[in-house]
Amino acid sequence: MDAKTHDKTRLVSRHVTEGPQRAPHRSYYYAMGLTEEEIHRPLIGVATCWNEAAPCNIALNRQAQAVKLGVKEALGTPREFTTITVTDGIAMGHEGMRSSLPSREAIADTVELTMRGHAYDAIVGLAGCDKSLPGMMMAMVRLNVPSVFIYGGSILPGRYEGRDVTVQDVFEAVGRHQAGTLSTCELEKLEAVACPSAGSCGGQFTANTMACVSEAIGLALPNSSGAPAPYESRDQYCETSGRAVMNLLARGIRARDVVTRESLENAARVVACTGGSTNAGLHLPAIAHEAGIKFDLDDVCQIFRETPYFVDLKPGGRYVAKDLYDVGGIPVVMKMLLEAGLFHGNCVTATGKTMAENLANIAGEADGKVIHPVSKPLSATGGVVGLKGNLAPEGAIVKVAGMKKLKFEGPARVFESEEDAFAAVQRREYKEGEVIVIRNEGPKGGPGMREMLATTAAISGQGMGSKVALITDGRFSGATRGFCVGHVGPEAAVGGPIALLKDGDIIQIDARKGTIKVKLSAKELKERHKAWKQQPPRETFYGSGAIWKYAQLVGPAKDGAVTHPGKDGERHVYADL
Repeated sequence: MDAKTHDKTRLVSRHVTEGPQRAPHRSYYYAMGLTEEEIHRPLIGVATCWNEAAPCNIALNRQAQAVKLGVKEALGTPREFTTITVTDGIAMGHEGMRSSLPSREAIADTVELTMRGHAYDAIVGLAGCDKSLPGMMMAMVRLNVPSVFIYGGSILPGRYEGRDVTVQDVFEAVGRHQAGTLSTCELEKLEAVACPSAGSCGGQFTANTMACVSEAIGLALPNSSGAPAPYESRDQYCETSGRAVMNLLARGIRARDVVTRESLENAARVVACTGGSTNAGLHLPAIAHEAGIKFDLDDVCQIFRETPYFVDLKPGGRYVAKDLYDVGGIPVVMKMLLEAGLFHGNCVTATGKTMAENLANIAGEADGKVIHPVSKPLSATGGVVGLKGNLAPEGAIVKVAGMKKLKFEGPARVFESEEDAFAAVQRREYKEGEVIVIRNEGPKGGPGMREMLATTAAISGQGMGSKVALITDGRFSGATRGFCVGHVGPEAAVGGPIALLKDGDIIQIDARKGTIKVKLSAKELKERHKAWKQQPPRETFYGSGAIWKYAQLVGPAKDGAVTHPGKDGERHVYADL
């Protein structure tokens, strides 16, 4: 096949490669070493979130080269570019965490702008850290071009005193150190071995949760999310993904053909049955928003309620991503869901085949350790639960995987920021039985909806993880464990009920019934709301720049904390230009 056999009359790249008027554009491509034939082939964006911020992203550059080989083998011309990543493990516990969730929007925006500006016809996107995965998938759905997603792979588990450890253990060790039950020497030994390779955090934290979502939603090739980052087999998945995107282009299969209401339900099922991160309750609605599909926190939580939890992964369980991969990976889990009637098999995927066709030849089954039978789950409902009540009319979310106590009632101890709460936890200025309330940390009020892992890990490290509850209008890391309720909405900054709480108010949380209430009458709440005044900006608020801009645009957590109208506001589809 030569260049003349490519019909570019309907491809976006014709705007930069075809006809006499594009001679200046072609001269740029010649300057980069492309041949005439390569210039007239389809142009495929190969987008990575590579950087040197953290091990999550460090291998993406190498993997992108394998993707480019696959694109070339299938007679496309790959064009590599990078975008940002803010890595939560580094941003956690300080002002930098305000940049985390806004980075998801920046990733989607910058990928969109790069694709539009250079008229690329399709995309293969590689991502490694928490917000980069949904950000890349959001861009794919927004552009609605043929798309294949690739996860950079998980980190290998560290070994300490004969057991597997992850960065979660290090965060919790900080709490033990503060409590005086772990020496500085022991802490330093642990931190030196907990993260032994490239790759994203090893448990079913946010990165691995969204990697599983990429397969379940159909944007990634089967089992491509499973192999740890150091495995050479990742290059084979990457090369195959390069060929796969060319197949999708030839067949006219676009991202919105893959991301449908049913595929979103499949993704939520996988989050639930693996005890995945509560952040999926934020990212799935945001991806749906790009496709013009109503799939908010209520919809996600309904799937969670109907799905058994049967994959035993950290932080609630015992195993890490590598262990799941070793027993067959997410394809085995999806096939079990399909056979149980809990999965839609008719969804189109990145292979060009349906989900059922992809799973037809999967031979793996429950091993009884990492993957339990659907009929004998770890619990009858998903590892993540939605809550509603007079304290959270727009909903809230809690990870219950591994929790024994699913009801909690106690007096509120209210803090106006994470810093205030963390300082109190360090000083042990809280009591068993209390509900710690951290407010003004929502998408708008934070701004940026920070994660609270430093605080929750400190509580766990002090041996108080099962003795107190914590609620916030902010978020939690996928590594958080304990009775921790996030995404409480409406948030405090807009006058939600969480803004009206006072020390000593009795809060009731029931994860079985899905309720979260404060024992106050509707009349009392109404009176408090009349007297409520919006908090003046704290010194940590931003008056300009990207985070200020985010705070002006962002919507509620229940809808994904998105910043633009999505498909409903479209005037054209990029791929049809």
